[in-house]
Amino acid sequence: MRSLIVLLSALLLFGCNQQQMIEKFSTPADQTLAKAYISDLQAGKFDVIEKDLDPSIKTSGVHGALVHMASLLQTGPPTSVKLVGAHKSFSPNGAQTNTTFEYQWGDKWVLCNVAIWKSATIQTIVGFNVYVEKTSLEDQVRFTLTGKSLAQYAILTGAVLAFSLTLFALVACIRRKGLHRKWLWIIFIVFGFGQLSTNWVTGVVNYQLLYVSLFSAGAFAPLYGPWTISLSVPVGAVVFLLRRRKPQSG
Repeated sequence: MRSLIVLLSALLLFGCNQQQMIEKFSTPADQTLAKAYISDLQAGKFDVIEKDLDPSIKTSGVHGALVHMASLLQTGPPTSVKLVGAHKSFSPNGAQTNTTFEYQWGDKWVLCNVAIWKSATIQTIVGFNVYVEKTSLEDQVRFTLTGKSLAQYAILTGAVLAFSLTLFALVACIRRKGLHRKWLWIIFIVFGFGQLSTNWVTGVVNYQLLYVSLFSAGAFAPLYGPWTISLSVPVGAVVFLLRRRKPQSG
């Protein structure tokens, strides 16, 4: 139970810190520029956007695409605007920033993505997308124990048990006096083998036979992405606990 509480607390803490983490990947200038283009789209200033489009995406149907994306945006100021995605890549010729905002108008949610290429001489839009969402990204990927499949509950329970068993065996190993090659036992204990994982939002289950993990359990989520819960077989922990009653192990 304590392990489950620690795991759930860590998941909730991670969710609270996501916004702070993502802000580190986007400069205020990048955000201001992307928001300006989105405001132009909302206001129907298609000529301003088309003027700055990169030749690689300036096709005959681009004006119609902009008109369609503008129709997905609500009129008036948004209830909230949240940065939910940021990425920057560099090359010898320049840099590309990819910024995604979540706009809210009451109970309406829209994702707006703007990708901008900058070099020493030019600045162009290389990507512009608008997506309507049923609810906020935070609600979509929020970690909750309700409404999950039997397989998801089983993997979460297995991850907690595998982690607890590994931790118990590790502490017992460290405290065991007279144990030969203790450092080898410690290494053997802390690693789990194979992996069974589930996407906590979609319920999709995957497995890998050739896999090594720390503490035989894991919980990972990209920024504003779904959690993946995984467990591995704590072979070292099990072997150590089965042998620890013997006068001498190793």
